[in-house]
Formats: sequence, C-alpha cells, structure tokens
Amino acid sequence: MPNLEPVFIPLDYFRELRKDEIFADPSRPLEIDLGCGDGSFLIAMAAQHPERNFLGVERLAGRVAKVAKKIAAAGLNNARVLRLESAYTVGWLLPAASVARLHLLCPDPWPKKKHHGRRLMVIEEFQRGLERILERQGEFLFKTDDAEYFGVGTAEFDALPAFERLDWPEEAFLYAQTDFERQWLRQGRTLQRARWRKK
Repeated sequence: MPNLEPVFIPLDYFRELRKDEIFADPSRPLEIDLGCGDGSFLIAMAAQHPERNFLGVERLAGRVAKVAKKIAAAGLNNARVLRLESAYTVGWLLPAASVARLHLLCPDPWPKKKHHGRRLMVIEEFQRGLERILERQGEFLFKTDDAEYFGVGTAEFDALPAFERLDWPEEAFLYAQTDFERQWLRQGRTLQRARWRKK
C-alpha cells in the first residue's frame, strides 16, 4: 500500500467526499477523532488497530502540523489529519454511512452562558450530520470533565430517535487517553463518558 500524506487535503471542500478519497482502502472501518488536539489519542488508536483507519479533525494549523509530524514519525499508514471546523466536517463533508465510530473527547465546554449555543452537541448541523455519516450500528463516544456540559449533551442525544444509549464500562475495550484527559486526571478532575449507537 502506498504511503499517504499525513495531512488530508480534500480536492473539493464543497461536496460530500467519497471514502476512498480519504484512505486508499475504503473497506476498512473508519474512525473519526473530532478535535484531535495533539494527536495522542489518534496515534495510539491507529497503532493499536492497524486494521482500521483513523482521521483526526483539528481546526488549528499548528496542531495539525504537529499531528502530521507524529503520524509520519510513527510510520502510520492508517492515520491522517484534516484541518477543518468540526461541525462543517460532520454536517457536510464526510461521506454518508461511512463512519464506524466518531470520538468527541474533552471538547471545549463553552462554559459562559452566552456561548452555550456553540457547544457541538447542541448544534443541529452536528446532530443531523452525525446521523448521516455513521454506518448502521455505528457509534458515537463522548467524554468530558465538565459535568454541566455532560448533562446537557447527554440529554440532547438521549432525546434523538436515531440513537440509542449503550453502556460504557471502564474496561469495556482498550481506549487511549487524550492529552487533555491526562491533564485533567492529573489535576484530580473526574471524566464522564457516554456512548450511543445509531439505530
């Protein structure tokens, strides 16, 4: 299999992609790490699961460059990073019924009341897009250290008829930590998690 450029740059940002444009082998399950930060989770998961493809999505150029360097240094051919805004990526760009799992881990909770409308889990574009891009039985996994955002986010998704809540025990499966998760745990914060499956 030819080596792929670590940074994925779509030929066209204004149409729905095909799965084979992102990775050469579209038969592999595709996982999305939304807001991938420094790439810790993305790279660890790609290394643990060479049979699956992992696309990180990150808005900040500096982070994207760092993640790309880490992917190249690790020699991973099943991980790439896309520089783009999360809601648009999910709502419009990713292919329909293409994603096995989408991970939203320690997102910005937008704690100020006037900014609550920016929270990804309450944005209709994101909700509709997630339903569109997940495969049948595809999963959405969410973690946060912000109890208030967790309550709001889980209430939103528990009310959506397209999704059903799943148990997520601590040791259910091997799951890497993000940079923010390690930071919050060192500070003694508690992380809460929730998992849904598309019906």
